[in-house]
Amino acid sequence: MISPVPPGPEIVEVAHTTAQLRAAHRQETSLLQKGLDRLTAVIGWPGFVPLLILSIISWVLGNLAAPRLGWRAPDPPPFVWLTAAMSTGALVLGALILTTQRREDRLADQRAQLVLELSISNDQKIAKIVGLLEESRRDNPAIANRIDAQAAAMSTPSDTHAVLEAIKELRDDMS
Repeated sequence: MISPVPPGPEIVEVAHTTAQLRAAHRQETSLLQKGLDRLTAVIGWPGFVPLLILSIISWVLGNLAAPRLGWRAPDPPPFVWLTAAMSTGALVLGALILTTQRREDRLADQRAQLVLELSISNDQKIAKIVGLLEESRRDNPAIANRIDAQAAAMSTPSDTHAVLEAIKELRDDMS
């Protein structure tokens, strides 16, 4: 059995950087947002749905059974209080989802920005490496000198503005 190779320092550094990004995101969270996140976590718990259904069924059955037991039903059919509670709950749930999603979108935007900046930086580094390899090949007397158009093209970093314009044109053509 082959034992797993421990991650290299570059992987550890990337993991540390992403952990710092998440930690900074958590530190920027207000007390109110933390409370809303906890509430969203409870509502998002898979057991919440059966619990909610069971509560609604219990409410309806309890209100239907109350007159038969000689009690006054707190919310007789058509269950006005239940309907109001469900409408209010739906409104609150919608606001919770939007609030939580907005906060998570900020973290996703930071990640996307980081990925974009690293991609541009890597493109520049790769172009430099290809350029250095081509220069080394030309300077090495043991290697026949030839023109490599593909390597020449790869030794130039991508024009990010041209790439962005091409993406926009493709989107326009597709729509």
